[in-house]
Amino acid sequence: MFTRYEGAAWEERFLPRLTSKQVKELPKEQALVILPVGAVEQHGPHLPVMTDTLIGEATLTRALEKLNEETAVWLLPPVSYGKSNEHFGLPGTISLSASTLQGVIMDIAESLNASGFRKLLLFNTHGGNVDLLNVAIREIRIKFGMTVFYLSPGSLGGAEGLISPEELEYGIHGGDYETSIVKAIKPNWVQDQFAVREFPDLSCLEFLTLEGKIRFAWKMADISASGICGDATKATAEKGRIIQERITDILAQALAELCAFEISEVKKSSEEAVKR
Repeated sequence: MFTRYEGAAWEERFLPRLTSKQVKELPKEQALVILPVGAVEQHGPHLPVMTDTLIGEATLTRALEKLNEETAVWLLPPVSYGKSNEHFGLPGTISLSASTLQGVIMDIAESLNASGFRKLLLFNTHGGNVDLLNVAIREIRIKFGMTVFYLSPGSLGGAEGLISPEELEYGIHGGDYETSIVKAIKPNWVQDQFAVREFPDLSCLEFLTLEGKIRFAWKMADISASGICGDATKATAEKGRIIQERITDILAQALAELCAFEISEVKKSSEEAVKR
């Protein structure tokens, strides 16, 4: 079970735990700072409204435990609120506007840059933040010259062979995937008796999808009566545990690569290829 502020991630890699003197003296050449960005929003009748933020914190906690000691990764407190206005009208949703969220991200980046950090990862666990955060990392790169990364842990896979093809395609909110993970990390926060199954009907469409090919703008009330898209009735803690272990194995390796990455080497490699 996940417990906040306990374990190696929080004791050894939680940046605000350090004093100003310690932060000043940190080697920063390859140091990667992670800013988790989540959401507080409805996740159907069975999951807590903190689901996205909870999953992000638990995933990073486990991944940072798997890092080699010499990998310089530092964790910031999460931005727990996201751009969740697509869930307005459903109780428990607390949303920031796009401009507010981008402003917060930019201010944090500016502060890190002023402290001498060169690398920042926006670690996102809410689908409604994706487009905004991809804009933000470009703006941070242009304005502050930092090397900035964006990552959603769901993009790393981990659910293969565990959930149905229908869930993989349409289970984007509160279904088997998210419910299984929450059952693995905070089982007493899940109310199984209210779990439901609901998928949007896009079967007659060839090109339009929720998150790929050709997209259409939607709010949750357009595509779901229950507030979820997926099959929460099939969720199990064991599936969630396997998914988390798979994702955090990959994530630990990815974080080491981000620490070593130098953006200046990309163009250099291309120039050498042209010469050849």
